Amino acid sequence: MTKNNTPRALAVEALTRVSNGAYSNLQLEQTLENNNLSDVDRRFVTNLVYGTIQHQLTLEYYLEGFIKPNQKVLPWVKMTLLVALYQELYLDRVPKRAIFNEAIQLAKDRGHEGIRRFVTGVLHAIDRQGLPDLSKIEDPTKRLSLEYSVPEWLVTAIQKQVGDDKAVSILETINQPAAQSVRVNTAVATTEEVEQSLKDQGYTVTPSVVAADAFRLDDKAANQSNVFETGELTIQDESAMLPVEALQVRPGDQVLDACAAPGGKTTQIAALLDAHSGGKVTALDLHPKKVDLIDRNAERMHVADRVDAVALDARNIDDRFPHKEFDRILVDAPCSGLGLIRRKPEIRYEKTPQDIQQLQKVQLGILDVVSQKLKPNGILVYSTCTILDTENADVAAKFLAAHPDFESMRVTTKLNVKGDRDTDTLNIYPDDFDSDGFFVSAFRKKK
Repeated sequence: MTKNNTPRALAVEALTRVSNGAYSNLQLEQTLENNNLSDVDRRFVTNLVYGTIQHQLTLEYYLEGFIKPNQKVLPWVKMTLLVALYQELYLDRVPKRAIFNEAIQLAKDRGHEGIRRFVTGVLHAIDRQGLPDLSKIEDPTKRLSLEYSVPEWLVTAIQKQVGDDKAVSILETINQPAAQSVRVNTAVATTEEVEQSLKDQGYTVTPSVVAADAFRLDDKAANQSNVFETGELTIQDESAMLPVEALQVRPGDQVLDACAAPGGKTTQIAALLDAHSGGKVTALDLHPKKVDLIDRNAERMHVADRVDAVALDARNIDDRFPHKEFDRILVDAPCSGLGLIRRKPEIRYEKTPQDIQQLQKVQLGILDVVSQKLKPNGILVYSTCTILDTENADVAAKFLAAHPDFESMRVTTKLNVKGDRDTDTLNIYPDDFDSDGFFVSAFRKKK
């Protein structure tokens, strides 16, 4: 390897781009595609990128004590130090000597002699003096924030919503690797056929306890399987499959997927429809490029004859479709995405309480408009991939208060997830089933 494409150098470069606004998953994917790495090195780069982001608040807190106040540090130099700290603290099998040597070499290769001396001095000072003990922080909110690398406002919000013990359980979970799950495309294959095919290809296959027709896979990436190529399965988190289960789709239904890209739920709906009976799902997205992505997914999954993808903001639906047009409507709304922190760890640092309040207005605006397009006795499902009540239960309550022609329905799923709960709505927290955080609510339009 050259000095510019060692795993640590690639991780620092990717992290620097993420700090400038790039999405971690897309930046990592691009980094891995553009460099010919072994499987071991690909996993190492992935670990360094996601791990450093997941623990960034903690790492920055430790680093502060070894940098002079108001001293300017270039972003890539800071990332070099954070990556080194992450390895020393969280990766048991990486020798300290290798960590220090590579960080110092990277500083020498990318910067000038002053930067090399700075990085060397900081790392040796950390080695000599040690790091502060987080358990001695007196403020409990600040302590949890730094221990789990989650902003204090979010720690407080989760505690207020679920209590201290559950909050800690959630915080512990979100820094763990996300499971790999897939949904069988029942339009073209049975779960038994796909399961056997995956096992024959060397996958460890575990049936989901959250969603029907779903598996967890270990040992290899799902998109390397032949059943992915043939459209017999798609990659989708187990929790994300539940909103469509709650829709109770029938073969001949007219269904609106109001916020559809990239099309995972659209194709899930389409697999339940029968084109010969007139069943169709109309999938909306604001951006034409994302509408193309929906179409491509529908083609790969062999359900394009049941999908009509349209470039349209759901809030501007009035002129496009008449009232009482659809039997079922899914609003998988734009949200903070805080249920996806394990997959997009930088989300926790980007969102603010003000963002959450603004998103609630958008969510209610979409619901208000699209609900007029539902037939009497039809079902409207509202879902998000976040865990905050402001975007979830509060939105459901406000929608019902403003629309007396709708009534709340109990969310039902095929595997009766959380069947003993005392609410109509369904909250899935990351620590419940080791899946993404999700919220699902359902409403019926009165006759």
